[in-house]
Amino acid sequence: MLEIRAICIAAIISVLVSGASVAGDVEIVDATAKEGAGGWTFSVTLKHGDTGWDHYADLWEVYTPEGELLGKRVLAHPHVNEQPFTRSLSGVQIPEDVTTVIIRASDSVHGVSPQEFRLELP
Repeated sequence: MLEIRAICIAAIISVLVSGASVAGDVEIVDATAKEGAGGWTFSVTLKHGDTGWDHYADLWEVYTPEGELLGKRVLAHPHVNEQPFTRSLSGVQIPEDVTTVIIRASDSVHGVSPQEFRLELP
């Protein structure tokens, strides 16, 4: 009886762990930047296997190459049926000497993706 319980518990844990990792890390597919009167506007396209509120791409950020955070776009909900998807952030202030930015993205389960997207500013 104890052996059967152990096997059942192991099977349940396996299903839960594999279900949590199905979506994997967020992929940054593309990004653009445009300078305007109020600062820079970034549009970032992400791809992620959102499964719902339990696992979805939840934000992307813009950094200097030295690691200074310049802007953050929080994604307020899952995009299960909209993949890939693009969201924008306006009013980002970029120091004059910065010509390249780094974009990072994260999801609600894995955190920050290991991928970094380097974007040369026009």
